[in-house]
Amino acid sequence: MFELMPFTGRGRSVNRLRRDMDDLWSRFFDDSSLPLIPQTEGPAFIPTVNVKETDNALEVTAEVPGLKPEEIEVNLTGNILTLKGEKKEEKEESKGSYHLVERRFGSFQRSFRLPMDLDRAKVQAKHKDGVLTITLPKAAKETSTAIKVES
Repeated sequence: MFELMPFTGRGRSVNRLRRDMDDLWSRFFDDSSLPLIPQTEGPAFIPTVNVKETDNALEVTAEVPGLKPEEIEVNLTGNILTLKGEKKEEKEESKGSYHLVERRFGSFQRSFRLPMDLDRAKVQAKHKDGVLTITLPKAAKETSTAIKVES
């Protein structure tokens, strides 16, 4: 059966829920056992990546503005595709009575588990206008072969 409970007001339960959630988040982010994420000035550089499957291949595109092809590393180990890069930018300007030096840097790494076997000999990576395009051709499907059983 239902028990009658005194009404304590709606606001108290909402405030308690808010305190509990704040406590939960603070315990999660204040946990010293979690690996530290290096803090940099400004937002971290994490390229946007799209993966598209066609009939013959997977096509991965990553937006990497300001990076040169030699600053990007693409590895395929097993069925894990890893993109790494480091962005280093330095700007120096002198006009009249001031001297300006700006430096920005940051590195990224993104890994993706690929769902199929690939033809590794035909994998291509191209960089154009700040977009990295990786074409990963699918491996030929195995065909069944009829084997005659001899007596």
